[in-house]
Amino acid sequence: MKIYTGKTVEEALSAASAEMGTPIDDIVYVVTDKTKGIFNKKLIVEVYDLPDIIQYAEKYVLDVVDTLGIESTVSTKLDDDIIRITIDSTHNPILIGKNGKTLQALNELVKLAVSNHFHKRFRVLLDVNGYKDNKYDRLARLARRCAHEVQKTKATYTFEPMPADERRAIHNACSGMRNIRTESSGEGTHRQVQIIYVE
Repeated sequence: MKIYTGKTVEEALSAASAEMGTPIDDIVYVVTDKTKGIFNKKLIVEVYDLPDIIQYAEKYVLDVVDTLGIESTVSTKLDDDIIRITIDSTHNPILIGKNGKTLQALNELVKLAVSNHFHKRFRVLLDVNGYKDNKYDRLARLARRCAHEVQKTKATYTFEPMPADERRAIHNACSGMRNIRTESSGEGTHRQVQIIYVE
Protein backbone atom coordinates (compact mmCIF):
# COMPACT_ATOMS: atom_id res chain seq x y z
CA MET A 1 0.00 0.00 0.00
CA LYS A 2 1.18 3.53 -0.81
CA ILE A 3 -0.27 6.81 0.40
CA TYR A 4 -0.83 9.85 -1.81
CA THR A 5 -2.31 13.24 -0.95
CA GLY A 6 -3.99 15.94 -2.95
CA LYS A 7 -6.55 18.71 -2.73
CA THR A 8 -8.87 16.40 -4.67
CA VAL A 9 -9.05 12.64 -5.23
CA GLU A 10 -8.18 13.23 -8.89
CA GLU A 11 -4.99 15.10 -7.92
CA ALA A 12 -3.86 12.29 -5.61
CA LEU A 13 -4.67 9.64 -8.23
CA SER A 14 -2.81 11.58 -10.93
CA ALA A 15 0.29 11.52 -8.73
CA ALA A 16 -0.17 7.78 -8.14
CA SER A 17 -0.70 7.14 -11.85
CA ALA A 18 2.45 9.06 -12.80
CA GLU A 19 4.59 7.23 -10.22
CA MET A 20 3.18 3.75 -10.85
CA GLY A 21 2.79 4.01 -14.63
CA THR A 22 -0.79 2.76 -14.25
CA PRO A 23 -3.91 4.33 -15.85
CA ILE A 24 -6.10 6.07 -13.25
CA ASP A 25 -9.07 3.77 -14.07
CA ASP A 26 -6.97 0.73 -13.09
CA ILE A 27 -5.87 2.08 -9.71
CA VAL A 28 -7.45 0.48 -6.63
CA TYR A 29 -7.72 3.03 -3.84
CA VAL A 30 -9.53 4.06 -0.68
CA VAL A 31 -9.95 7.67 0.52
CA THR A 32 -9.17 7.43 4.22
CA ASP A 33 -8.99 10.90 5.76
CA LYS A 34 -8.36 14.59 5.39
CA THR A 35 -5.27 16.26 6.76
CA LYS A 36 -5.89 19.05 9.24
CA GLY A 37 -5.27 22.70 8.55
CA ILE A 38 -7.35 25.68 7.55
CA PHE A 39 -5.39 26.71 4.47
CA ASN A 40 -3.86 23.41 3.45
CA LYS A 41 -6.59 20.75 3.55
CA LYS A 42 -5.68 17.64 1.59
CA LEU A 43 -7.22 14.24 1.02
CA ILE A 44 -5.30 11.11 1.96
CA VAL A 45 -5.66 8.32 -0.60
CA GLU A 46 -4.40 4.79 0.05
CA VAL A 47 -3.45 3.04 -3.20
CA TYR A 48 -3.30 -0.76 -3.31
CA ASP A 49 -1.69 -3.18 -5.73
CA LEU A 50 -2.66 -6.76 -6.46
CA PRO A 51 -0.53 -8.39 -3.73
CA ASP A 52 -2.35 -6.19 -1.15
CA ILE A 53 -5.72 -7.36 -2.48
CA ILE A 54 -4.67 -11.03 -2.49
CA GLN A 55 -3.30 -10.70 1.06
CA TYR A 56 -6.60 -9.19 2.23
CA ALA A 57 -8.60 -11.99 0.56
CA GLU A 58 -6.40 -14.71 2.07
CA LYS A 59 -6.63 -13.20 5.56
CA TYR A 60 -10.41 -12.91 5.24
CA VAL A 61 -10.71 -16.59 4.24
CA LEU A 62 -8.48 -17.73 7.10
CA ASP A 63 -10.40 -15.58 9.63
CA VAL A 64 -13.77 -16.96 8.54
CA VAL A 65 -12.59 -20.58 8.58
CA ASP A 66 -10.90 -19.98 11.95
CA THR A 67 -14.21 -18.81 13.46
CA LEU A 68 -15.60 -22.24 12.52
CA GLY A 69 -12.87 -23.80 14.66
CA ILE A 70 -11.14 -25.31 11.62
CA GLU A 71 -7.39 -25.05 11.08
CA SER A 72 -6.49 -24.26 7.49
CA THR A 73 -3.87 -22.98 5.08
CA VAL A 74 -4.37 -21.18 1.77
CA SER A 75 -2.42 -20.82 -1.46
CA THR A 76 -3.30 -18.32 -4.17
CA LYS A 77 -2.58 -17.87 -7.85
CA LEU A 78 -3.80 -15.32 -10.37
CA ASP A 79 -5.38 -16.80 -13.49
CA ASP A 80 -6.89 -14.50 -16.17
CA ASP A 81 -7.70 -11.79 -13.57
CA ILE A 82 -9.32 -14.40 -11.31
CA ILE A 83 -7.92 -14.63 -7.79
CA ARG A 84 -7.92 -18.39 -7.21
CA ILE A 85 -7.58 -19.32 -3.55
CA THR A 86 -7.16 -22.99 -2.61
CA ILE A 87 -7.97 -23.94 0.97
CA ASP A 88 -6.58 -27.02 2.67
CA SER A 89 -7.96 -27.73 6.13
CA THR A 90 -8.37 -30.34 8.81
CA HIS A 91 -12.07 -30.66 7.83
CA ASN A 92 -12.30 -30.21 4.05
CA PRO A 93 -15.72 -31.97 3.67
CA ILE A 94 -17.28 -29.48 6.13
CA LEU A 95 -15.99 -26.52 4.11
CA ILE A 96 -17.24 -28.05 0.86
CA GLY A 97 -20.72 -28.97 2.18
CA LYS A 98 -23.38 -30.97 0.38
CA ASN A 99 -22.97 -30.53 -3.39
CA GLY A 100 -20.48 -27.73 -2.71
CA LYS A 101 -23.10 -25.40 -1.18
CA THR A 102 -20.97 -24.34 1.80
CA LEU A 103 -17.99 -23.64 -0.45
CA GLN A 104 -20.19 -21.60 -2.79
CA ALA A 105 -21.56 -19.53 0.12
CA LEU A 106 -18.04 -18.95 1.46
CA ASN A 107 -16.93 -17.92 -2.04
CA GLU A 108 -19.71 -15.31 -2.30
CA LEU A 109 -18.87 -13.98 1.17
CA VAL A 110 -15.17 -13.53 0.35
CA LYS A 111 -15.90 -11.98 -3.06
CA LEU A 112 -18.29 -9.44 -1.50
CA ALA A 113 -15.87 -8.62 1.33
CA VAL A 114 -12.97 -7.97 -1.06
CA SER A 115 -15.07 -5.95 -3.52
CA ASN A 116 -16.66 -3.85 -0.74
CA HIS A 117 -13.35 -3.17 1.00
CA PHE A 118 -11.58 -1.98 -2.16
CA HIS A 119 -14.68 -0.44 -3.82
CA LYS A 120 -14.03 -2.41 -6.98
CA ARG A 121 -15.38 -5.70 -8.29
CA PHE A 122 -12.93 -8.59 -8.17
CA ARG A 123 -13.32 -12.15 -9.40
CA VAL A 124 -12.46 -14.51 -6.56
CA LEU A 125 -12.74 -18.28 -6.84
CA LEU A 126 -12.30 -20.56 -3.84
CA ASP A 127 -11.45 -24.23 -4.03
CA VAL A 128 -10.95 -26.82 -1.30
CA ASN A 129 -8.22 -29.37 -1.98
CA GLY A 130 -9.01 -29.65 -5.72
CA TYR A 131 -12.80 -30.11 -5.30
CA LYS A 132 -13.68 -27.47 -7.91
CA ASP A 133 -11.18 -28.74 -10.50
CA ASN A 134 -12.61 -32.25 -10.17
CA LYS A 135 -16.13 -30.88 -10.50
CA TYR A 136 -15.19 -28.94 -13.66
CA ASP A 137 -13.80 -32.15 -15.17
CA ARG A 138 -17.02 -34.06 -14.36
CA LEU A 139 -19.17 -31.24 -15.74
CA ALA A 140 -17.10 -31.06 -18.94
CA ARG A 141 -17.52 -34.81 -19.55
CA LEU A 142 -21.26 -34.58 -18.84
CA ALA A 143 -21.61 -31.51 -21.10
CA ARG A 144 -19.93 -33.26 -24.04
CA ARG A 145 -22.13 -36.36 -23.60
CA CYS A 146 -25.26 -34.18 -23.52
CA ALA A 147 -24.04 -32.19 -26.55
CA HIS A 148 -23.58 -35.43 -28.57
CA GLU A 149 -27.15 -36.36 -27.62
CA VAL A 150 -28.38 -32.93 -28.75
CA GLN A 151 -26.54 -33.41 -32.07
CA LYS A 152 -28.53 -36.64 -32.60
CA THR A 153 -31.96 -35.57 -31.33
CA LYS A 154 -31.78 -31.81 -32.10
CA ALA A 155 -33.62 -31.30 -28.78
CA THR A 156 -32.33 -28.61 -26.39
CA TYR A 157 -30.81 -29.87 -23.12
CA THR A 158 -31.15 -27.69 -20.00
CA PHE A 159 -28.94 -28.12 -16.91
CA GLU A 160 -30.00 -27.43 -13.35
CA PRO A 161 -29.12 -23.92 -12.07
CA MET A 162 -25.46 -23.60 -11.12
CA PRO A 163 -22.84 -20.95 -10.24
CA ALA A 164 -21.08 -18.91 -12.92
CA ASP A 165 -17.76 -20.79 -12.73
CA GLU A 166 -19.52 -24.14 -13.30
CA ARG A 167 -21.57 -22.71 -16.19
CA ARG A 168 -18.29 -21.51 -17.70
CA ALA A 169 -16.93 -25.08 -17.57
CA ILE A 170 -19.91 -26.27 -19.64
CA HIS A 171 -19.60 -23.43 -22.16
CA ASN A 172 -15.88 -24.20 -22.58
CA ALA A 173 -16.47 -27.94 -22.95
CA CYS A 174 -19.00 -27.45 -25.78
CA SER A 175 -17.11 -24.66 -27.51
CA GLY A 176 -16.31 -25.57 -31.10
CA MET A 177 -18.59 -28.61 -31.25
CA ARG A 178 -20.40 -28.98 -34.58
CA ASN A 179 -24.03 -27.75 -34.65
CA ILE A 180 -23.90 -26.88 -30.95
CA ARG A 181 -24.43 -23.57 -29.17
CA THR A 182 -24.63 -22.96 -25.41
CA GLU A 183 -26.29 -20.09 -23.64
CA SER A 184 -27.12 -19.14 -20.07
CA SER A 185 -30.62 -18.02 -19.11
CA GLY A 186 -32.41 -17.02 -15.92
CA GLU A 187 -31.48 -14.63 -13.14
CA GLY A 188 -29.24 -14.89 -10.09
CA THR A 189 -29.19 -18.31 -8.41
CA HIS A 190 -31.70 -19.62 -11.01
CA ARG A 191 -29.30 -19.07 -13.94
CA GLN A 192 -28.78 -22.26 -15.98
CA VAL A 193 -27.05 -23.42 -19.15
CA GLN A 194 -28.80 -24.73 -22.23
CA ILE A 195 -27.17 -26.81 -24.99
CA ILE A 196 -28.94 -25.92 -28.24
CA TYR A 197 -28.80 -27.52 -31.68
CA VAL A 198 -28.06 -25.11 -34.55
CA GLU A 199 -28.21 -25.90 -38.27
